[in-house]
Amino acid sequence: MPRARANGIEIEYDEFGAKTASAMLLIMGLGAQMILWREDFCEQLAKRGYRIIRFDNRDVGKSTTFAHLGMPDVIAATTASLMRQPINAPYLLRDMAADAVGLLDALGIDRAHVVGASMGGMIAQTLAIEFPERVRSLTSIMSTTGDPTLPPPKPEAMGALLSPLPNNRDEAIERSVFVFRTIGSTGFPFDEAEIRDLASQSYERGFEPAGVTRQLVAIMASGSRTTALASVRVPALVIHGTDDPLIQVDSGRATAAAIPNAELLLIEGMGHDMPRPVWPRMVDAICAVAGRA
Repeated sequence: MPRARANGIEIEYDEFGAKTASAMLLIMGLGAQMILWREDFCEQLAKRGYRIIRFDNRDVGKSTTFAHLGMPDVIAATTASLMRQPINAPYLLRDMAADAVGLLDALGIDRAHVVGASMGGMIAQTLAIEFPERVRSLTSIMSTTGDPTLPPPKPEAMGALLSPLPNNRDEAIERSVFVFRTIGSTGFPFDEAEIRDLASQSYERGFEPAGVTRQLVAIMASGSRTTALASVRVPALVIHGTDDPLIQVDSGRATAAAIPNAELLLIEGMGHDMPRPVWPRMVDAICAVAGRA
């Protein structure tokens, strides 16, 4: 896969569809590599007439990692967050949004439809707030505004997210199965074989467990986007599962309420993942909001 120099770092990316088509940038979530945007999902979007671009965020996969910044203190960050005090973070979501803009620059793309999942939704929201001239439409999937008054993750979901980081390939695969079984969709079959395959590929592409922690602290330190989202003027879509235990459905509702004229699509039985049976609805909705732009 190709690499680009963007915002002072190296970004690994991949493309689907015609380069002359309208660009659609896909941003993945916490600790997740671009391969979690499955190839066949990307191809479905590309067949609708879009140039699909997926990429590894900083600190995961084959993009630049920040190991020199060390492991942040999550307990201190959590305590500061609860006390509404500043959090010492190695970088913020706005830096990750600037990475995405830098990738668009490197590819010669002025504006793109931006689609983000989980933390990727937070980055996409930040991009729409801080770089409005670069965004044609915004889709935020299973994400949140960062409002600290919204319901927190359910205990089992937070426990899975904060479970011990893996030390080797086998541990990485087993942890992924445990996490996705805990936070995934209750209303759809659990595809353990695919999770194991994705975890194996992710391990081989790049293993930087501390990078997940740095991203997590970036989320915590970036605060709420609720007020700033009122400035978004592009067509917007919020997709959320009704059974999401990690970022509960009220966060999806709050995101849609914060963005003027945003459409809200709630999917029954969907958790904090994107099971294949819901792809047709998601693709239709994403392309519909892009079409309105």
